Amino acid sequence: MPSDRHSASQRFCSVEGLRAGDPLAGTGTHAVSNLLISWPRPKWSRSLRLAHDMGEELTQRLERIAASGRRVNMIDQRGRSACSHRIYLLPEGRYFDVERSELADFLAAVESGSDLANWSGEPMSEALLLCCTHGKKDKCCAKFGYAAYRELAATVKNRRLPFDVWESSHLGGCRFSASVMIFPTMRKYGRVAPEHVLPLLEHEVEGVPYLPCYRGNSRLSQPQQCAEIAALEWLSERNVTASLSVEVESMSGNDEASVRVNWTAANTSGTLIVECGVIEVMRVDTCADFDEGPTPSRCWVANDIRSLIG
Repeated sequence: MPSDRHSASQRFCSVEGLRAGDPLAGTGTHAVSNLLISWPRPKWSRSLRLAHDMGEELTQRLERIAASGRRVNMIDQRGRSACSHRIYLLPEGRYFDVERSELADFLAAVESGSDLANWSGEPMSEALLLCCTHGKKDKCCAKFGYAAYRELAATVKNRRLPFDVWESSHLGGCRFSASVMIFPTMRKYGRVAPEHVLPLLEHEVEGVPYLPCYRGNSRLSQPQQCAEIAALEWLSERNVTASLSVEVESMSGNDEASVRVNWTAANTSGTLIVECGVIEVMRVDTCADFDEGPTPSRCWVANDIRSLIG
């Protein structure tokens, strides 16, 4: 494998991860509590929540909010005013348009848990779709992320689909670029290429995960995510569309778990038992890791699935 600097500059961690067999399933981890703040992408720093022109007071405020347990991401849409900020609070499902002059007071209220009535927030009326284009974090997110974002934004606009599409700072898992996160369903996707965009959106409109790119539901643990995806694939092979209930996994040490998945379709129902385990994959997490080379990483996978009868 090439090791010189020029060759490394032509390599992408998302391409290498796919070649290494790095699995998508079970990698949908994401915080439930979020603050998303619009900020012009050219000003973003390498941090997922800080821009170069934020100022020390605002930077410290956002760091404290993040330290309290609410994930902070920057988002952007082309043509938005740099001095008026769209802010989403999740899982509250509300958004606020806050002028730069009021931003410090608004974030202070969020940090202290105070009433936000002074800023007349609105409930989210459409699903919120974030696509990571954070090129200052990883070049894969610039190359593959922006291509996916453009296709997502154009498809939603042209087909008048019920999504609000934003560029986003780091969503986790640069090696799965393009990465997409959808609220409030909390479904996470990876390796989203432009040709995946339309079927992904069509599945989401129907409330069904798009399996070719599905990383998992962030409300579930890693073994549960693997089990949900294995169950959905099992049902799809039998042309069954069903709603699922994923139970808490039963662990056998640190490397094995058994997950019970109950499913209900129009005229039938059933239960699946998914046996999950850990494999080791040699990979780089980001493009910046190429100089050090791949390292072993533990990944959850579904090893076996069986249907309970009676």
